[in-house]
Amino acid sequence: MFCYQCEQTAKGQGCDKLGVCGKTPETAALQDLLLYVVKGLSQVAQAAREAGITDRETNVFTVQAVFSTLTNVNFDAGRFPGLIDRCVALREKLKAALAAKGVAKTFDKAAELIPARDLAALAAQGETVGVKALADPDADIQSLKETVAYGVKGVAAYADHAQILGQEDDAVYAEVHRLLAATLRRDLSLGDWVTLALDCGRVNLKAMELLDAANTGTYGHPVPTEVPLGHRKGKAILVSGHDLRDLEAILKQTEGKGIFVYTHGEMLPCHGYPKLKAYKHFHGHYGTAWQNQQKEFAAFPGAILMTTNCIQKPGAYLPNIFTTGLVGWPGASHVKNGDFGPVIARALELPGFSEDQDKGSVMVGFGRNAVLGVAPAVIDAVKAGKIRRFFLVAGCDGAKPGRNYYTEFVEKVPADCVVLTLACGKFRFFDQKLGDIGGIPRLLDIGQCNDAYSAIQIAVALAGAFNCGVNDLPLSLVLSWYEQKAVAILLTLLALGIRDIRLGPSLPAFITPNVLKFLVDNYNIKPITTPDEDLKAILG
Repeated sequence: MFCYQCEQTAKGQGCDKLGVCGKTPETAALQDLLLYVVKGLSQVAQAAREAGITDRETNVFTVQAVFSTLTNVNFDAGRFPGLIDRCVALREKLKAALAAKGVAKTFDKAAELIPARDLAALAAQGETVGVKALADPDADIQSLKETVAYGVKGVAAYADHAQILGQEDDAVYAEVHRLLAATLRRDLSLGDWVTLALDCGRVNLKAMELLDAANTGTYGHPVPTEVPLGHRKGKAILVSGHDLRDLEAILKQTEGKGIFVYTHGEMLPCHGYPKLKAYKHFHGHYGTAWQNQQKEFAAFPGAILMTTNCIQKPGAYLPNIFTTGLVGWPGASHVKNGDFGPVIARALELPGFSEDQDKGSVMVGFGRNAVLGVAPAVIDAVKAGKIRRFFLVAGCDGAKPGRNYYTEFVEKVPADCVVLTLACGKFRFFDQKLGDIGGIPRLLDIGQCNDAYSAIQIAVALAGAFNCGVNDLPLSLVLSWYEQKAVAILLTLLALGIRDIRLGPSLPAFITPNVLKFLVDNYNIKPITTPDEDLKAILG
């Protein structure tokens, strides 16, 4: 195996024996094979589009399949043969439709591959189509090609979340197919790959816009909400991941059953959505970021549902873990068709919390509507010199040393500055009491990672109010990354022309020195150093 798609990859170079995430060589090979045949499917789908043929089933499957290969989603090797077979069936269906129209096309080997019939043989096929096996001889082109592939994985995740709630745009599917098909090509220049990377960022903005419309259209715009960090005496279910629909289903199906529902990880912002917070048994938040789950889940006295990516190897609490959607772990019970009866039954079997506990609270719900609703006060505070600068300290959390930088950075941000945050990176400082500036909280939780869309809209609106460009605002971006959704968001920021981004805790292993130089020269992107040095450079 060889995988270097996440920030924590072994030795900062690549996992070649076992994934740091827990992915086995067999699962890694099956994911490589699935991604390869999906690229072939996309090549056929692109040709079909040119002939006036589109197929929604193919489109939805494509984003689901690609999302399945994102870090910490599906570790269950037994789930991949079915995905590979379905991919081939959809591919052949499109080929038949092309033939019926009299269209003759020659496709890449990825669009012709016939999958083996047993797991070991499929894994062997996967070993022949992995990153190193298909690497471009030009290291810089290979770097950008992988950047596009990983960015598309992030786009696929957001597009899948959005379509689950009824928000789709065929243009997004078309771009996903075009970008995936492009990764099979050997005739594109370095400049072409730069363009494709930025195109990936642009389509990700659209995917995040769709997801924003899906979430707010279904559950209302988030409002500032105080979320307890303690628990209530009684039976308990913990919901982790990112999926709002699954959370709503759990809340509906547990009404009147004496079960309190808690969020974990990036589900924390769900407490700010009016339709979700209306459930009286939706109590509070438990735990911190994904990488701490093994310790935190072991202590949780109820059932646990993993709705999207972020799962880690369960310990003795495996009988309490349930997965849904695209998530998979060998031995974990998988819930299908939105029936969470098994999760509820397990929660009722387990002891739950024996007493109430008050562990303080945090505030969520500062999406674009909430922030822009007080924009005049914010603008006046900036003009009066009460707010000197905004810092967007956001992104993924992780276990790798160096992430304490973000805690220290926020602690050292001067009292006349405001910190915006989103995604699970906030768990480094989410419970800090930073106070306020004239009634404006100094720590504003915008939401999940996909709510980078909200952050962008806030920045654009403020730039309009100050009659300047986003890069001219008193705003600095200090970002942390871990997986492929963060790659997609970074590409979106670059596509929007946003400069001076600080990125850490380490730079992607798939970025070559020449590609990094391009980013520095054109966008002034830079690695984090120390909180003191970076604050001094930013504030002068």
